[in-house]
Amino acid sequence: MTDTTTQPVPPASATKEREKSKKIGALGALFPFITPYWKLAIAAICALVGTAIISLTLPLAVRRVIDNFGSTDPGILDSYFLAAIGIAGLLAIGTGLRYALVTRLGERVVADIRKAVFDRVIGMSPSFYENIMTGEVLSRITTDTTLILSVVGSSVSIALRNLLIFIGGLVLMMLTSAKLTLMVLLIVPAVVVPILVLGRRLRGLSRENQDWIAASSGRASEQLSAVQTVQAFTHETASRAMFSDVTEASYGAARRRITTRSAMTVIVIFLTFAGIVGVLWIGANDVRAGVMTAGALIQFVIYAVMVAGGVAALSEIIGELQRAAGATERLVELLRRRDDVQDVANPAQLATPVQGQISFENVQFSYPARPATNALDGVRFDVQPGETIAFVGPSGAGKTTVFQMLLRFYDPQSGAIKLDGMDVAGLEREAFRKHIALVPQDPMIFATSAAENIAFGRPDATRAEIEAAARAAAAHDFITALPQGYDSPLGERGVMLSGGQKQRIAIARAILRDAPVLLLDEATSALDAESERAVQDAVDALSEGRTTLIVAHRLATVKKADRIVVLDQGRVVAQGSHDALVAEGGLYARLARLQFTDGIAAE
Repeated sequence: MTDTTTQPVPPASATKEREKSKKIGALGALFPFITPYWKLAIAAICALVGTAIISLTLPLAVRRVIDNFGSTDPGILDSYFLAAIGIAGLLAIGTGLRYALVTRLGERVVADIRKAVFDRVIGMSPSFYENIMTGEVLSRITTDTTLILSVVGSSVSIALRNLLIFIGGLVLMMLTSAKLTLMVLLIVPAVVVPILVLGRRLRGLSRENQDWIAASSGRASEQLSAVQTVQAFTHETASRAMFSDVTEASYGAARRRITTRSAMTVIVIFLTFAGIVGVLWIGANDVRAGVMTAGALIQFVIYAVMVAGGVAALSEIIGELQRAAGATERLVELLRRRDDVQDVANPAQLATPVQGQISFENVQFSYPARPATNALDGVRFDVQPGETIAFVGPSGAGKTTVFQMLLRFYDPQSGAIKLDGMDVAGLEREAFRKHIALVPQDPMIFATSAAENIAFGRPDATRAEIEAAARAAAAHDFITALPQGYDSPLGERGVMLSGGQKQRIAIARAILRDAPVLLLDEATSALDAESERAVQDAVDALSEGRTTLIVAHRLATVKKADRIVVLDQGRVVAQGSHDALVAEGGLYARLARLQFTDGIAAE
């Protein structure tokens, strides 16, 4: 079994970059998401400051009550008690308002972050997904943003409130008794040192924990998306073992983080409260000696407890902030990731209507994951408007790569790809892709209705247009036989459909798109003979007047093409008609002899 413990470890370059940002300061990257809601943020801060000030006034009221126990005027005590109740009421209202404002701000910010990350990754070229599992991306969008929500919607406000109480309480302690306050301050270094030492270790463990969680999500997503393959090859036990290994590693990292944080909390709280007890003992002796009143001592003790509680809360919240800082830098890493394929600043515009003339001019390309292997090696060919070209060649010859390059999923290392004489590298991707319809070899069916799947490339299509496309693709009959007809959900990846039905949905999608350039990547490979005949008629009609590029293993499809381009190891080795290429002998003749029989590919 492969050693899974090395899978989620980030590359050395990424680790080096993160070492610089494993600090709470990484949370500063959240400010651009908070600033649009500055009014809400200011209101939350005002409520936060108000509750902190109210909290700091309570000990003053307590001191007045204690020091006036011996007063002969009962009205004084009554007024102080009423004031204390009023302060408590204000504190309750302020705390509720602070919670409502801060939580709303947190939910709003996290919703914007999720949208920003998804907007970013949905537009990334395929090379991005060669180096990261989709499960890890989903983990960042869900788990990491949940951590940020807990911070923005709770921890930050609690931290600021405790910081204000710490500073305000310290000042009021000094005003109450400078001697006792200086003694309390002697405890601070003993508290701060463990926070600094253990906090540094906690940051690293928090990051490691998040990496393992992402790896666990990635493993689960990969295995579940291929659950039928897993079960067909009886790989359940091995899959369970792999997921268990990664999950246990995640748990181990979490356990180390929890242990470190627990140790820090124990040390800080013990040292803090032990110091307060010692100071209280000295203060009690001062009261006995008449140096200070009992009310002043109680006031000082309350402030000391508030300051100590603030320090203890801050020590816990620092751990949360550090985890959120790690989550933030992971999300920011996605937002700042440079795509290998970029639109130019001022893209050119295609002349309309698009004619569909295509040129590959000495295109050289290697996939980023396999830089030493040429997927396309000096590929050169021209396709005239309305021409149908069939690409033939052995597996790995570069046929599908031609489609990916034309759609500009990748940019070539050299050479140019042109549409109507314009280099696609100088066009906006979304703009020129609207003029291309694709039927892939493995069509993607979404967990929506049949109608929505067909209208995927044209969401504004009417129901009549959708049904017409389905009829043209020989899909209408099986769709209407579904429980809810065109409104029937097709399940994740179309689990409710057969392979041929999925293919016909994809063909209907392309028919509805009505684009001047049509790409068919073995579009009829999963159809039975009867459905293939119906679909082939639809494809023939659809191809009329359109530039059509076909990757085909069927002789009937290949023979109908205006021209055949033979690829081998990324090179164009021959071009011409079926009869001419067979007469030439060579690779095409051999493929025709081995692969084509009576119009059906021997599979």
